[in-house]
Amino acid sequence: MTRIRDVVERALVTGYLTVEAEDQLRQLLTTRYDLEDFNAFMTLQEAAMTGKVKQESRERCGIK
Repeated sequence: MTRIRDVVERALVTGYLTVEAEDQLRQLLTTRYDLEDFNAFMTLQEAAMTGKVKQESRERCGIK
């Protein structure tokens, strides 16, 4: 089973969060997860806010 931290790691390594990965994160966040997954998600949030990770969904609708 994929963990939140795995999805986050891929996004941090590539610098890109796909729509599919966003959907996967939404699903994973509805299940029980541990502190390491929570912290990974918060790291991803910060990376997206600072521009270190680009979001495909925002590019599709023209949001920067």
